[in-house]
Amino acid sequence: MLADLEELVRCESFSADHAAVARSAEVVGALGSRLLGARPETMVIDGVTHLRWAFGTPRVLLVGHHDTVWPMGSIKSHPWSVADGIARGPGVLDMKAGLVQMFHAVASLPSPDGVGILVNGDEEVGSATSRQLVEESVRGCAAALVLEASGDDRGALKTARKGTSRYEVVVHGRAAHAGLEPQKGINAAIEAAHQVLSIAGLGTTMEAAGGADSVLGPATVTPTLLSAGSARNTVPALARVSVDVRVPTSAAQERIDALMRGLTPREPGSRLEVLGGSQRPPMEPESSAELFALASRLALELGHEPLRGIAVGGASDGNHTAAAGCPTLDGLGAVGGGAHADSEYVDIGQMVPRTHLLAQLIMRTRRKGDD
Repeated sequence: MLADLEELVRCESFSADHAAVARSAEVVGALGSRLLGARPETMVIDGVTHLRWAFGTPRVLLVGHHDTVWPMGSIKSHPWSVADGIARGPGVLDMKAGLVQMFHAVASLPSPDGVGILVNGDEEVGSATSRQLVEESVRGCAAALVLEASGDDRGALKTARKGTSRYEVVVHGRAAHAGLEPQKGINAAIEAAHQVLSIAGLGTTMEAAGGADSVLGPATVTPTLLSAGSARNTVPALARVSVDVRVPTSAAQERIDALMRGLTPREPGSRLEVLGGSQRPPMEPESSAELFALASRLALELGHEPLRGIAVGGASDGNHTAAAGCPTLDGLGAVGGGAHADSEYVDIGQMVPRTHLLAQLIMRTRRKGDD
Protein backbone atom coordinates (compact mmCIF):
# COMPACT_ATOMS: atom_id res chain seq x y z
CA MET A 1 0.00 0.00 0.00
CA LEU A 2 2.86 2.38 0.77
CA ALA A 3 4.45 1.69 -2.60
CA ASP A 4 1.13 2.45 -4.30
CA LEU A 5 0.73 5.62 -2.24
CA GLU A 6 4.21 6.79 -3.17
CA GLU A 7 3.44 6.30 -6.86
CA LEU A 8 0.27 8.42 -6.62
CA VAL A 9 1.88 11.19 -4.56
CA ARG A 10 4.85 11.50 -6.90
CA CYS A 11 2.46 11.99 -9.83
CA GLU A 12 1.32 15.57 -9.16
CA SER A 13 -2.26 16.44 -10.05
CA PHE A 14 -2.99 20.13 -9.47
CA SER A 15 -6.65 20.73 -10.33
CA ALA A 16 -5.93 23.72 -12.58
CA ASP A 17 -3.41 21.79 -14.72
CA HIS A 18 -5.56 19.55 -16.91
CA ALA A 19 -2.53 17.86 -18.47
CA ALA A 20 -1.27 16.91 -15.02
CA VAL A 21 -4.71 15.62 -14.05
CA ALA A 22 -4.74 13.51 -17.24
CA ARG A 23 -1.35 12.01 -16.33
CA SER A 24 -2.60 11.32 -12.83
CA ALA A 25 -5.68 9.58 -14.24
CA GLU A 26 -3.40 7.23 -16.16
CA VAL A 27 -1.50 6.34 -12.98
CA VAL A 28 -4.66 5.94 -10.89
CA GLY A 29 -6.32 3.94 -13.66
CA ALA A 30 -3.31 1.62 -13.92
CA LEU A 31 -3.30 1.07 -10.15
CA GLY A 32 -7.01 0.27 -10.14
CA SER A 33 -6.65 -2.03 -13.14
CA ARG A 34 -3.83 -3.98 -11.49
CA LEU A 35 -5.69 -4.45 -8.21
CA LEU A 36 -9.20 -4.94 -9.57
CA GLY A 37 -8.46 -6.79 -12.80
CA ALA A 38 -10.53 -4.35 -14.88
CA ARG A 39 -9.78 -1.16 -16.74
CA PRO A 40 -11.83 1.94 -15.94
CA GLU A 41 -14.08 3.93 -18.18
CA THR A 42 -12.13 7.15 -18.82
CA MET A 43 -14.15 10.33 -19.40
CA VAL A 44 -12.76 13.73 -20.33
CA ILE A 45 -15.24 16.55 -19.76
CA ASP A 46 -14.20 20.13 -20.55
CA GLY A 47 -10.58 18.97 -20.38
CA VAL A 48 -10.86 17.24 -16.99
CA THR A 49 -10.22 13.49 -16.74
CA HIS A 50 -12.45 11.25 -14.61
CA LEU A 51 -12.43 7.47 -14.04
CA ARG A 52 -15.26 5.06 -13.37
CA TRP A 53 -15.49 1.31 -12.71
CA ALA A 54 -18.73 -0.68 -12.54
CA PHE A 55 -18.88 -4.34 -11.49
CA GLY A 56 -22.25 -5.78 -12.37
CA THR A 57 -25.07 -3.52 -11.29
CA PRO A 58 -23.57 -1.23 -8.63
CA ARG A 59 -25.41 -1.15 -5.32
CA VAL A 60 -22.60 0.59 -3.46
CA LEU A 61 -20.76 3.59 -4.93
CA LEU A 62 -17.25 4.41 -3.71
CA VAL A 63 -16.43 8.06 -4.35
CA GLY A 64 -13.00 9.69 -4.53
CA HIS A 65 -10.95 12.27 -6.42
CA HIS A 66 -7.41 12.33 -7.74
CA ASP A 67 -6.86 16.08 -8.14
CA THR A 68 -5.15 18.10 -5.40
CA VAL A 69 -4.79 21.74 -4.35
CA TRP A 70 -0.99 21.57 -4.61
CA PRO A 71 0.56 23.59 -7.49
CA MET A 72 2.91 21.79 -9.85
CA GLY A 73 6.42 21.52 -8.43
CA SER A 74 5.23 21.09 -4.83
CA ILE A 75 6.79 17.64 -4.75
CA LYS A 76 10.18 19.39 -4.66
CA SER A 77 9.38 21.57 -1.66
CA HIS A 78 7.23 18.88 0.03
CA PRO A 79 8.89 15.61 -1.03
CA TRP A 80 7.44 12.18 -0.45
CA SER A 81 8.77 10.80 2.83
CA VAL A 82 8.05 8.06 5.34
CA ALA A 83 9.38 8.35 8.89
CA ASP A 84 8.16 7.36 12.35
CA GLY A 85 4.91 5.94 11.01
CA ILE A 86 4.03 9.11 9.10
CA ALA A 87 3.81 9.59 5.31
CA ARG A 88 4.09 13.07 3.82
CA GLY A 89 3.83 14.64 0.40
CA PRO A 90 1.44 16.85 -1.60
CA GLY A 91 -2.05 15.38 -1.55
CA VAL A 92 -1.03 12.39 0.57
CA LEU A 93 -4.02 12.87 2.90
CA ASP A 94 -6.43 14.64 0.56
CA MET A 95 -6.92 12.15 -0.84
CA LYS A 96 -4.38 9.85 -2.44
CA ALA A 97 -4.16 7.55 0.57
CA GLY A 98 -7.94 7.25 0.44
CA LEU A 99 -7.70 6.01 -3.14
CA VAL A 100 -5.09 3.41 -2.18
CA GLN A 101 -7.27 2.18 0.68
CA MET A 102 -10.31 2.07 -1.59
CA PHE A 103 -8.64 -0.05 -4.27
CA HIS A 104 -7.14 -2.44 -1.74
CA ALA A 105 -10.47 -2.81 0.07
CA VAL A 106 -12.29 -3.77 -3.12
CA ALA A 107 -9.41 -6.07 -4.16
CA SER A 108 -9.79 -7.92 -0.83
CA LEU A 109 -13.44 -8.82 -1.49
CA PRO A 110 -14.32 -12.33 -2.69
CA SER A 111 -15.91 -10.57 -5.67
CA PRO A 112 -16.30 -6.90 -6.62
CA ASP A 113 -19.78 -7.53 -8.04
CA GLY A 114 -22.22 -4.81 -7.04
CA VAL A 115 -19.51 -2.18 -6.50
CA GLY A 116 -19.19 1.06 -8.44
CA ILE A 117 -16.18 3.38 -8.20
CA LEU A 118 -16.01 7.00 -9.34
CA VAL A 119 -12.74 8.94 -9.13
CA ASN A 120 -13.11 12.46 -10.47
CA GLY A 121 -10.52 15.06 -11.38
CA ASP A 122 -12.05 18.33 -10.20
CA GLU A 123 -13.41 17.83 -6.68
CA GLU A 124 -11.05 20.41 -5.20
CA VAL A 125 -12.50 23.11 -7.45
CA GLY A 126 -16.16 22.26 -6.94
CA SER A 127 -16.76 19.22 -9.20
CA ALA A 128 -18.20 21.42 -11.93
CA THR A 129 -17.53 18.92 -14.72
CA SER A 130 -18.19 15.79 -12.67
CA ARG A 131 -21.31 16.59 -10.66
CA GLN A 132 -23.55 14.99 -13.28
CA LEU A 133 -21.34 11.88 -13.24
CA VAL A 134 -21.66 11.65 -9.46
CA GLU A 135 -25.43 11.96 -9.59
CA GLU A 136 -25.68 9.50 -12.48
CA SER A 137 -23.36 6.95 -10.87
CA VAL A 138 -25.15 6.91 -7.50
CA ARG A 139 -28.58 6.36 -9.01
CA GLY A 140 -30.04 3.07 -7.77
CA CYS A 141 -27.35 2.56 -5.11
CA ALA A 142 -28.13 1.61 -1.52
CA ALA A 143 -25.11 3.50 -0.18
CA ALA A 144 -22.40 5.98 -1.15
CA LEU A 145 -19.11 5.64 0.71
CA VAL A 146 -16.82 8.65 0.35
CA LEU A 147 -13.06 8.18 0.72
CA GLU A 148 -12.24 11.72 1.82
CA ALA A 149 -9.86 11.90 4.77
CA SER A 150 -11.18 11.43 8.29
CA GLY A 151 -12.61 14.37 10.15
CA ASP A 152 -9.67 14.72 12.53
CA ASP A 153 -6.39 13.06 13.46
CA ARG A 154 -8.23 10.44 15.51
CA GLY A 155 -10.22 9.08 12.58
CA ALA A 156 -13.68 10.60 13.05
CA LEU A 157 -16.11 9.95 10.22
CA LYS A 158 -17.89 12.87 8.60
CA THR A 159 -21.59 12.48 9.24
CA ALA A 160 -22.74 15.92 8.07
CA ARG A 161 -21.36 18.67 5.86
CA LYS A 162 -22.42 22.20 5.19
CA GLY A 163 -23.51 23.10 1.70
CA THR A 164 -21.58 25.69 -0.27
CA SER A 165 -22.39 28.59 -2.55
CA ARG A 166 -19.99 30.87 -4.38
CA TYR A 167 -20.77 34.39 -5.57
CA GLU A 168 -19.00 37.24 -7.26
CA VAL A 169 -20.47 40.71 -6.88
CA VAL A 170 -19.40 42.89 -9.79
CA VAL A 171 -19.63 46.62 -9.08
CA HIS A 172 -19.90 48.99 -12.03
CA GLY A 173 -19.00 52.64 -11.56
CA ARG A 174 -17.51 55.31 -13.85
CA ALA A 175 -13.85 56.21 -14.34
CA ALA A 176 -12.53 59.77 -13.98
CA HIS A 177 -9.17 61.44 -13.32
CA ALA A 178 -8.61 61.24 -9.56
CA GLY A 179 -6.82 64.62 -9.49
CA LEU A 180 -8.52 66.75 -12.12
CA GLU A 181 -12.19 65.82 -11.86
CA PRO A 182 -12.88 63.06 -9.34
CA GLN A 183 -16.42 64.39 -8.92
CA LYS A 184 -17.25 63.16 -12.40
CA GLY A 185 -16.49 59.56 -11.45
CA ILE A 186 -18.56 56.93 -9.69
CA ASN A 187 -16.20 55.13 -7.35
CA ALA A 188 -16.73 51.39 -7.64
CA ALA A 189 -14.30 50.79 -4.75
CA ILE A 190 -16.42 52.80 -2.34
CA GLU A 191 -19.54 50.98 -3.50
CA ALA A 192 -17.73 47.68 -3.05
CA ALA A 193 -16.88 48.71 0.54
CA HIS A 194 -20.58 49.25 1.23
CA GLN A 195 -21.36 45.83 -0.23
CA VAL A 196 -18.67 44.06 1.78
CA LEU A 197 -20.25 45.33 4.99
CA SER A 198 -23.73 44.36 3.81
CA ILE A 199 -22.62 40.88 2.74
CA ALA A 200 -20.73 40.28 5.99
CA GLY A 201 -23.95 40.99 7.88
CA LEU A 202 -26.03 38.40 6.05
CA GLY A 203 -24.82 35.55 8.25
CA THR A 204 -25.85 37.47 11.35
CA THR A 205 -29.21 38.17 9.73
CA MET A 206 -29.73 34.45 9.13
CA GLU A 207 -28.78 33.52 12.69
CA ALA A 208 -31.11 36.14 14.13
CA ALA A 209 -33.91 34.72 11.98
CA GLY A 210 -33.38 31.24 13.41
CA GLY A 211 -31.04 30.02 10.67
CA ALA A 212 -28.69 28.14 13.03
CA ASP A 213 -28.55 24.36 13.13
CA SER A 214 -27.80 22.37 16.29
CA VAL A 215 -25.27 20.09 14.54
CA LEU A 216 -23.74 22.11 11.72
CA GLY A 217 -23.99 25.53 13.31
CA PRO A 218 -25.18 28.73 11.62
CA ALA A 219 -24.79 29.74 8.01
CA THR A 220 -21.66 31.77 7.30
CA VAL A 221 -21.32 34.42 4.61
CA THR A 222 -17.74 35.57 4.10
CA PRO A 223 -16.40 38.18 1.64
CA THR A 224 -13.02 36.87 0.47
CA LEU A 225 -11.26 38.16 -2.65
CA LEU A 226 -11.50 41.90 -3.36
CA SER A 227 -10.28 43.91 -6.34
CA ALA A 228 -10.92 47.39 -7.71
CA GLY A 229 -9.52 49.97 -10.07
CA SER A 230 -7.16 50.13 -13.01
CA ALA A 231 -4.64 52.85 -12.09
CA ARG A 232 -3.53 54.79 -9.01
CA ASN A 233 -4.74 58.11 -10.39
CA THR A 234 -8.13 56.93 -11.71
CA VAL A 235 -11.49 56.69 -9.96
CA PRO A 236 -12.26 52.94 -10.11
CA ALA A 237 -14.87 52.03 -12.69
CA LEU A 238 -15.01 48.38 -11.72
CA ALA A 239 -14.71 46.34 -8.53
CA ARG A 240 -15.24 42.68 -7.68
CA VAL A 241 -16.08 40.96 -4.40
CA SER A 242 -15.94 37.16 -4.06
CA VAL A 243 -18.18 35.60 -1.42
CA ASP A 244 -17.95 32.20 0.27
CA VAL A 245 -21.20 30.83 1.74
CA ARG A 246 -21.59 27.76 3.99
CA VAL A 247 -25.08 26.59 4.96
CA PRO A 248 -26.52 23.90 7.25
CA THR A 249 -29.77 23.39 5.34
CA SER A 250 -31.20 23.73 1.85
CA ALA A 251 -33.67 26.30 3.17
CA ALA A 252 -30.79 28.46 4.43
CA GLN A 253 -29.07 28.14 1.07
CA GLU A 254 -32.17 29.38 -0.74
CA ARG A 255 -32.68 32.24 1.72
CA ILE A 256 -29.10 33.48 1.36
CA ASP A 257 -29.35 33.25 -2.40
CA ALA A 258 -32.37 35.55 -2.27
CA LEU A 259 -30.54 37.97 0.03
CA MET A 260 -27.45 38.04 -2.22
CA ARG A 261 -29.53 38.72 -5.31
CA GLY A 262 -31.40 41.42 -3.41
CA LEU A 263 -28.27 43.52 -2.74
CA THR A 264 -28.76 47.13 -3.82
CA PRO A 265 -26.19 49.84 -4.62
CA ARG A 266 -25.59 52.77 -2.25
CA GLU A 267 -23.52 55.13 -4.40
CA PRO A 268 -25.68 57.10 -6.86
CA GLY A 269 -25.17 55.86 -10.42
CA SER A 270 -23.41 52.61 -9.49
CA ARG A 271 -24.71 49.23 -10.61
CA LEU A 272 -24.36 45.67 -9.26
CA GLU A 273 -24.20 42.27 -10.90
CA VAL A 274 -24.45 39.17 -8.69
CA LEU A 275 -22.92 36.12 -10.35
CA GLY A 276 -22.69 32.50 -9.17
CA GLY A 277 -24.93 30.65 -6.75
CA SER A 278 -25.34 27.25 -5.16
CA GLN A 279 -22.37 24.93 -5.64
CA ARG A 280 -23.05 21.96 -3.36
CA PRO A 281 -26.18 21.26 -1.30
CA PRO A 282 -25.73 20.41 2.39
CA MET A 283 -25.22 16.82 3.50
CA GLU A 284 -27.59 16.73 6.44
CA PRO A 285 -27.13 14.32 9.39
CA GLU A 286 -30.09 12.13 8.46
CA SER A 287 -28.33 10.95 5.30
CA SER A 288 -25.53 9.26 7.26
CA ALA A 289 -27.23 8.08 10.46
CA GLU A 290 -27.94 4.45 9.48
CA LEU A 291 -24.57 3.94 7.77
CA PHE A 292 -22.69 5.44 10.70
CA ALA A 293 -24.48 3.08 13.10
CA LEU A 294 -23.51 0.14 10.87
CA ALA A 295 -19.89 1.30 10.60
CA SER A 296 -19.74 1.67 14.39
CA ARG A 297 -20.90 -1.92 14.90
CA LEU A 298 -18.40 -3.20 12.35
CA ALA A 299 -15.55 -1.28 13.97
CA LEU A 300 -16.29 -2.94 17.30
CA GLU A 301 -16.48 -6.37 15.61
CA LEU A 302 -13.04 -5.73 14.10
CA GLY A 303 -11.61 -4.73 17.47
CA HIS A 304 -11.14 -1.07 16.56
CA GLU A 305 -11.60 1.89 18.86
CA PRO A 306 -15.22 3.16 18.95
CA LEU A 307 -15.98 5.38 15.96
CA ARG A 308 -16.91 9.02 16.32
CA GLY A 309 -18.87 11.14 13.89
CA ILE A 310 -18.47 14.87 13.39
CA ALA A 311 -20.11 17.59 11.31
CA VAL A 312 -17.76 19.73 9.21
CA GLY A 313 -17.98 22.98 7.31
CA GLY A 314 -16.15 21.76 4.21
CA ALA A 315 -18.03 20.17 1.31
CA SER A 316 -17.28 17.12 -0.84
CA ASP A 317 -18.96 14.97 -3.47
CA GLY A 318 -20.77 13.35 -0.56
CA ASN A 319 -22.96 16.45 -0.57
CA HIS A 320 -24.11 15.51 -4.08
CA THR A 321 -24.73 11.82 -3.32
CA ALA A 322 -26.74 12.72 -0.21
CA ALA A 323 -28.76 15.31 -2.12
CA ALA A 324 -29.52 12.64 -4.73
CA GLY A 325 -31.28 10.71 -1.97
CA CYS A 326 -28.61 8.05 -1.41
CA PRO A 327 -27.52 7.27 2.17
CA THR A 328 -23.96 8.63 2.42
CA LEU A 329 -21.07 8.20 4.83
CA ASP A 330 -17.99 10.39 4.39
CA GLY A 331 -14.50 10.57 5.87
CA LEU A 332 -13.79 6.86 5.35
CA GLY A 333 -10.34 7.53 3.88
CA ALA A 334 -6.99 8.09 5.52
CA VAL A 335 -6.36 9.23 9.09
CA GLY A 336 -3.98 12.16 9.44
CA GLY A 337 -3.99 15.93 9.46
CA GLY A 338 -2.94 19.16 7.82
CA ALA A 339 -4.92 18.76 4.61
CA HIS A 340 -4.01 21.51 2.10
CA ALA A 341 -1.25 22.72 4.43
CA ASP A 342 2.52 22.32 4.68
CA SER A 343 2.00 19.85 7.53
CA GLU A 344 -0.20 17.43 5.55
CA TYR A 345 0.43 13.83 6.67
CA VAL A 346 -1.06 10.34 6.87
CA ASP A 347 -0.88 8.01 9.88
CA ILE A 348 0.42 4.85 8.19
CA GLY A 349 -0.65 2.62 11.07
CA GLN A 350 -4.31 3.37 10.37
CA MET A 351 -4.26 2.52 6.66
CA VAL A 352 -4.80 -1.23 6.98
CA PRO A 353 -7.46 -1.04 9.73
CA ARG A 354 -9.41 1.56 7.72
CA THR A 355 -9.15 -0.65 4.65
CA HIS A 356 -10.56 -3.61 6.59
CA LEU A 357 -13.42 -1.46 7.90
CA LEU A 358 -14.24 -0.24 4.40
CA ALA A 359 -14.23 -3.77 3.00
CA GLN A 360 -16.67 -4.94 5.67
CA LEU A 361 -18.87 -1.90 5.12
CA ILE A 362 -18.97 -2.57 1.37
CA MET A 363 -20.03 -6.18 1.93
CA ARG A 364 -22.79 -5.27 4.40
CA THR A 365 -24.20 -2.40 2.35
CA ARG A 366 -23.95 -4.41 -0.85
CA ARG A 367 -26.08 -7.15 0.72
CA LYS A 368 -28.54 -4.52 1.94
CA GLY A 369 -28.91 -3.40 -1.66
CA ASP A 370 -30.11 -6.92 -2.51
CA ASP A 371 -32.81 -6.95 0.17
